Amino acid sequence: MLSREILNKVKQIEIQTRRIVNDVFSGEYRSIFKGKGMSFSEVREYQPGDDVRTIDWNVTARNNKPFVKVMEEERELTVYFLVDVSASGRVGSTQRFKSEIAAEICAVLAFSAIRNGDKVGLINFTGEVEKYLSPRKGKAYAMQVIREVLFGEYEGKGTRIENALQFLSRVAHKRSIVFLISDFYDTDFDNALKAVANRHDLIMIHVVDPLDKQLPNIGLMPVFDAETGEKMVIDTSVKKVRDQYAEHYRSRISNLETMCRKNKTDLIHIATDVSYIEPLNRFFKTRGKHQYR
Repeated sequence: MLSREILNKVKQIEIQTRRIVNDVFSGEYRSIFKGKGMSFSEVREYQPGDDVRTIDWNVTARNNKPFVKVMEEERELTVYFLVDVSASGRVGSTQRFKSEIAAEICAVLAFSAIRNGDKVGLINFTGEVEKYLSPRKGKAYAMQVIREVLFGEYEGKGTRIENALQFLSRVAHKRSIVFLISDFYDTDFDNALKAVANRHDLIMIHVVDPLDKQLPNIGLMPVFDAETGEKMVIDTSVKKVRDQYAEHYRSRISNLETMCRKNKTDLIHIATDVSYIEPLNRFFKTRGKHQYR
């Protein structure tokens, strides 16, 4: 794809997600992802109803009338996107690939973060870490993140989530918000997940295509594994074959959900054939009822 086409596509995503950010997620984002604490802002005269514990006794003594300390939230946070850019993200049965949905989700969350004065960083990975963008502020930088997710060209085909999580642990020196976005064909990362979840606020976003869940009954079906390069032909008219395929998916996702519960990590399921707004909004509403960990 030509550079101008890439820029136009990124701009299109920015326009599409701007309304969603403005109307739905910006306020919700700020309410659930709070700052690191409170810091001193200024002093002002005491007003009826002020907490007496906030009185600044030194300033009060100098002025012969009560003054209180005004505190404000230390708002700035750091948000990391760990995005699976392996070959399976560019395979699908709907109008949009999983990689496109991942890019739009990144856009919504990145613009929400930028709007609230937070930094965003990116770790794109396959079997290894492919691209690292250190956290920065600004709309232009958020659009660079989207461009890398959607159009980055990488040599790796497979998926190794453990490597991405371990890399994050090395570069993220303070508590951050971490969105791990993948189709989770790799589920062998329990120890790395535990280490990250203990230190950061980790939210895992599972992007799934209908074809990941079950096979259509269409007879002989050529299948190509984009990550391993393996080719085969499956007879989808055989019910046992379809049932085994569906059971394998359910088992994999059950293991993933168990891992998340054990590590007290949020997991959001998003399908490519329906809007991602509702599951994201449900997550924000649910998290909004609890304090930021």
